[in-house]
Amino acid sequence: MSGRAVRKIIAANWKMNKTVAEALAFADEFAALWSGQGGVEVVICPPFTALYPLGQRLQGSGLLLGAQDLFWEERGAFTGEVAAFMLREAGASHVIVGHSERRHLLGESDADVRRKLQRALQEGLYPILCVGETLPQREGGEAEAVVCAQLRAALQGCPPSPARLLVAYEPVWAIGTGRNAEPADARHMALVIRRELESLLGRAGAEVRVLYGGSVTPDNVAGYTGMVEMDGALVGGASLRPESLAAIVRRTEEAGHAT
Repeated sequence: MSGRAVRKIIAANWKMNKTVAEALAFADEFAALWSGQGGVEVVICPPFTALYPLGQRLQGSGLLLGAQDLFWEERGAFTGEVAAFMLREAGASHVIVGHSERRHLLGESDADVRRKLQRALQEGLYPILCVGETLPQREGGEAEAVVCAQLRAALQGCPPSPARLLVAYEPVWAIGTGRNAEPADARHMALVIRRELESLLGRAGAEVRVLYGGSVTPDNVAGYTGMVEMDGALVGGASLRPESLAAIVRRTEEAGHAT
C-alpha cells in the first residue's frame, strides 16, 4: 500500500441544488480561486438541468464534469430517465452510482446499482460507486460485511475496467448529518474495501481509487485525503460554495505534499 502513488480526486455532489445560472456563476467564482495546478482532480456533479451549460463553461478549464445518476438501459421508452450517452454528450466524464440517498430514499436495489455500474463502464464513463453502512449496522458490528456485500453485488459480472472505477465509502449515518467518521475508522474501511476489491478483481483492484464521503469540510478533509489509503473525497454540502470547495481542494493538495 505504501507504494501507491495516485492522483487525489475531489468530487462535488451538488444533489438537488443550483439553477443553471447559479451553476455558471459558481464555475466563474471557483475558477478565480482554483489554481488548476497540482495533483488534485476536481469533478463537479450538478443537477441534470445544469450538465450541458456547465460542461460548456468548464471546457479547457481542467475541471471535470460528472452526473449524479444514470439509467442502465442504452436508450428507449423510460420516462424521466437519462442515458449514459446523453451524459457523455453533455460533457460528463464521471457519474455517481448507488448513492445512499438513492438506495435508502428512492428504493434503489443492489441489482439496480449493478446494472447502472455496468452501463457506465460500457459507455466509457468513470463511475463513482458509493457503499456504506447505516448506524444500526455499524453499532451491530456489521459495517464491514455490509460494505463488502455491496461491493460484491455491484461488481458481479462487471467488465474488468478497474482503472476507470472509483469507490466512495460513505457511511450513511454521516451523510448530511454533520457527523463524520473518524479518520482511523475511514482508513480501516478503506483497507477493507481494498482487500475486497483485490479479491474480486485480482491485482487490478489496487488501481481502483477509494474516496471518503460523509460531512466532509475544509476543516476535516486533510484527515482523510492525507492518508495514503484514501485517494480523495466525495463532498456534499461543503461543495456548494466556491470558497469552501477551493479550500477543500487546497488542503487536499497540501496534505498530499505532506505524505
